[in-house]
Amino acid sequence: MSAFTQVGLLLINTIGSLFALVVLMRFLLQLVRADFYNPISQFIVKVTNPLLIPLRRVIPGFGGLDLASLLLAWLAQCVYIAAIAMMLGLGLPWANILVWGTIGLVSLLFNIYFWGLLIVVIASWIAPNSYNPALILINQLLEPVMGPIRAKMPDMGGLDLSPLIFILALKVAEILLLTPLYQLGQVPVALANVVIGL
Repeated sequence: MSAFTQVGLLLINTIGSLFALVVLMRFLLQLVRADFYNPISQFIVKVTNPLLIPLRRVIPGFGGLDLASLLLAWLAQCVYIAAIAMMLGLGLPWANILVWGTIGLVSLLFNIYFWGLLIVVIASWIAPNSYNPALILINQLLEPVMGPIRAKMPDMGGLDLSPLIFILALKVAEILLLTPLYQLGQVPVALANVVIGL
């Protein structure tokens, strides 16, 4: 692989994955009704609005779900994967790219929850009761899934093992869901290595 290709892959991977992350975060933060006035929420809104507002005119929300932002996240993932596939010389098999975009979006969702939980756990050791806007937002994102787990856990004398249970459940779901999806979607190994880091 030439240096030019490596630089191109690095740039596409960075820009594409960050944009897909921001758009998917917009969907998730609206889903959990996170604080709209949080500075990070405001940043996400400003970055995604130019593409999302016109898309909302065509695709309305349904049952409290912002389908336009979910579709935009999927489209961003498909374009990102198509660009990576072209750089790797895989061509543009559009039917496959649409499937790979879906798999990539599911993988990104798992990564958001995994890394979010890891950040919150580490921050709870280093800076408990922090009012950092990022930590507040991550906590608001995690609480709908962590709350029910925490409620079912027995009293451990102040020790909260719910993050461990959630990470294990997340990793089991990832193995049971993503591995078969990669096989069914026939995701090329080179593409999976760049996009997902497998």
